[in-house]
Amino acid sequence: MAYDDSSEPVSRAAVDTAPGRAETPGAGSVPAARTPAESCAPGARAPAPRTPAADPATPADPATGPEAFPQALKVLVAGGFGAGKTTFVGAVSEIAPLSTEELLTQVGAGLDDLTGVEGKTSTTVAMDFGRITLDPHHVLYLFGTPGQERFWFLWDELCAGALGAVVLADTRRLEQSFSAVDFFEQRGIGFVVAVNEFDGSFHYDAEEIRDAIGLAPEVPVILCDARIASSGIRTLVTLVQHLLTSATAGEAAS
Repeated sequence: MAYDDSSEPVSRAAVDTAPGRAETPGAGSVPAARTPAESCAPGARAPAPRTPAADPATPADPATGPEAFPQALKVLVAGGFGAGKTTFVGAVSEIAPLSTEELLTQVGAGLDDLTGVEGKTSTTVAMDFGRITLDPHHVLYLFGTPGQERFWFLWDELCAGALGAVVLADTRRLEQSFSAVDFFEQRGIGFVVAVNEFDGSFHYDAEEIRDAIGLAPEVPVILCDARIASSGIRTLVTLVQHLLTSATAGEAAS
């Protein structure tokens, strides 16, 4: 029994149904679920909502994630025997270049024409490789081709996936560059001709070189020094501009 201020007995039913009194659930009723805030002790912070964990079976997108691989761009550096391909790749590469230089021996004396390059003592027997990082998303890979005819079978393998090529020409042996020009023209690979100005060689202007090789008017001809990195970079920039111009012209024509 409960008592009011007048000390008169008050029934339990009257207390339970008094105004403002919340109805007490009976034994057979189900209490309402409480929110996390209501479940906490007084003064405690409500637990933060839980987010579903990432599915470990779903790999991150390599193209957009923090560990995304940069896009690889491939360029060939070609030309005749002794034109300066290995020197060019080594000058512009940001890493120590991979080279496959081997000493010239008497075995190849009847095969290798050293006219004009009598001081050459080694030759590339497979390829040269270098790298230039353009930005966080693009990396340029340089592949130097072997210059001797007996290694030309490697050119088809090396040119797979190439965007374009630099053909190095030596005015002392200009005919050595003809095969490289024919190779890229037949396969529709854009290229530029870079005349490597060796010490003591004859100097010609770009149009004289174009006429001597028989190049199309749209193929750039530039002068360079394969020993100097800035000269090599300028040559590569000219190649990229030529490729972009050719691609734009092709889209307009279609």
